[in-house]
Formats: sequence, C-alpha cells, structure tokens
Amino acid sequence: MRLLDTFSLAWGTLATQLRRTVLIGLAMSIGVGAVVVLTALGEGARGYVLNQFAGLGANLVIVIPGRAETTGAAPGVLSGQTTRDLTLKDADAVARLRWVSGVAPLNVGAAQITRGSLGREAVLLGSSASLLRIRHMRLGSGQFLPDGPSDQATPVCVLGDKIRTELFGNTNPIGSWVRIGERRFRVIGTLAAQGQQMGFNSDELVVIPVAAAQQLLNTPSLFRILIEARGRAAVPRVKADALALLKARHEGEEDVTVISQDAILATFDRLLTALTLAVGGIAAISLGVAGVLIMNVMLVSVAQRRAEIGLLKALGASAGNVRALFIAEAGIIASLGAAGGVALGLLASFVLGKIYPQLPILPPLWAIVAAVATAIFAGLLFAWLPARRAAKLDAVVSLARR
Repeated sequence: MRLLDTFSLAWGTLATQLRRTVLIGLAMSIGVGAVVVLTALGEGARGYVLNQFAGLGANLVIVIPGRAETTGAAPGVLSGQTTRDLTLKDADAVARLRWVSGVAPLNVGAAQITRGSLGREAVLLGSSASLLRIRHMRLGSGQFLPDGPSDQATPVCVLGDKIRTELFGNTNPIGSWVRIGERRFRVIGTLAAQGQQMGFNSDELVVIPVAAAQQLLNTPSLFRILIEARGRAAVPRVKADALALLKARHEGEEDVTVISQDAILATFDRLLTALTLAVGGIAAISLGVAGVLIMNVMLVSVAQRRAEIGLLKALGASAGNVRALFIAEAGIIASLGAAGGVALGLLASFVLGKIYPQLPILPPLWAIVAAVATAIFAGLLFAWLPARRAAKLDAVVSLARR
C-alpha cells in the first residue's frame, strides 16, 4: 500500500466519523491554543517590563540606602533602618566622580496640593534639574526645576498632566501659585502625559526641589540616588566608584546597595522567562490529555473495525500497512487540531492585546512550533498502542467475528 493510499484511506475513515474526529481535534486545539495564549501573555509581561526599563535609559545606576542581604530581603527591611542615611552631600559627592554625567537625588512622599477651593492628594517627588534627562521625562510646557545647589529649597514646582488638568482645567498654570502641604509653590512647568512608568504615574506627580521635599516630608535622608554613567561601558566603573566613595564617607561601613539597570533587567528577564516556560508547560499537559483521548478512542475503534482490518489483510495489506493506517489517522487529527489551536491562540492573543494595549501580547514563534510539535508527537505516540494491536489481528479470525 502506497503512502498516498494510506493517507487517502485514513482521511476517508475520519470523514465518515466526522463527529468523533471533530471532538478529538477540538481537544487538541484547546491544548495548543492554551499554550499559545499563555506564552503570549508571559512574553507580553516580559516585553512590558523591558519597555519600562528601556524608558529609564541604558546607563542608569541606582544607589539604595541599606545593604543587600544574602537572605534576599530588601535593603533595610530586617532592621527597619539603615546604618546611615543617604544625604544630599552624598549625592553631591557622587556627582563629582569622573565617569558620572549626572545625578538626581530622590525623595518620595504624599502631600495635599490645593489651588483655591480645588485640592487633592498627590505624589510628591523631590529631585533636581537632572531628573528630567535621567528619567527620560517629557516636558509639556514651561521649564523644569532650575539648576542650583541641591540644598536650595526654591518654592517652585512642576505639575503632572492630570494634576494640571484637575487644578487648572484649560487655563495656563505657568506662573500661578499652589499650596503643597503648608507651603506655597509657584508653578514653573508641566509634564507631558506619559502614564505609568516603573511604578510611578507621572501624570499624578508634583515635582519640587529635593531640599524643599525634605522640609515638607520632615526627613534629612534620601529615598534613592539616580546616577547616569558616561556611556554603557562606564556603568561597572561607576558602580564600583560610587560604592567605594560612599563606603569611605560612611566611615568604612558598606551600608548602601548600588545596582545597575542591567542587573535588575537581567533578574526580571530570568524570572519572567521562567514564568512563561512554566505556564506554557502547564498548558502543554492538556496536550497529553488529548493524546490519551486519541488512544482510548482508537482502541475502541480497533474493536469496532475488526472486519475492516480483516478484509484489508485478506486483500494483501501487511501488518505494517495496518499500523501505518491507524498512525496516519492520529497524525491527521493531531495536525488539524494543532492548526486549529494555533488559529484559536492567535485570535485570543489578538483580542487580549486589544483589551490590554499596554502589554505587547504576541506569541513567540518557538512556543507555536513547540505546541504544534508536541501535539503531533503526542497524537502519534498515543496512537502506537492501538495501531500495534490492530496490526496483530488475524485476518481469518477478524472476518469470522463479523
């Protein structure tokens, strides 16, 4: 029996049992579709995080108060405090390092901002003029924080787009005065609408000089120090120099953690890749279930088709021909189910992408290929036992039982 004849006969058999074929193919499609969708979601989450970090620039180094412990806890978590606070003088010293092109000290808190009878709670961000460039923020109108000594608490502020809209509507806020906490600040600029970025919604920020933020929040310490290195190759040197400098300034105590964006990004990348593989593997279990379904249905089919198998053998078909016939039927079902599953997964990914436009939901090619290959392999593997049983049937006995 030629290969073409085998597939033609297998296709004819499946066509005569259309309902059974569709149901088995649907089970395979659901498994493949689940793998495609879940890996697309995993890759979407990974892409979202990568894009968020890309928005910070490639040369970013971050100084965090507290030493990173081998327990995996965040700096300062176990003790509730750090050996020494990060100060503005620390930030100024870091800014003088050779391979540093800019430094932005950070303080973060919450405060009430009011204009006349209008007011709301806002996220308060104290920093310097370098923040605009280091964080890749976009200015909407006016100007950003002025250059000057870091300890100069100039009463000026820059409003996020949503804060501007809620307090000023369509009027120009530049030059107006607002009250933040118990102090008055003059609006000198606004930020362009940018939305969420690395945990901050810049549209709801109010940016003021870091010294003014320390006075409002009643804290002498800094939340973070953002450092911009002079190129990507300078990042390791900046990390080492900043750590050595701060250790010397803190009387030999290594009580800060210096990390780079690349290190954070690599950690997130490994975690999210592992998550994608895990959810894809969990979804692939359903392909094994579909394979077992194929085996069970085909075992029943062997018992029902004894006369057909006996007739084929009586006409000269070998045991290998019969075995190939059943394996071809399983291969056709698995292939059609896999194709339907890919189409189903791509459609679901497209719909989810429209629902969550911030996530770049697109199934990776390797996941599609792996899902299809697994589906076909599972179908052929679990069809082997029924095919082997059919091949061992005796032609005379099979026809006699008709």
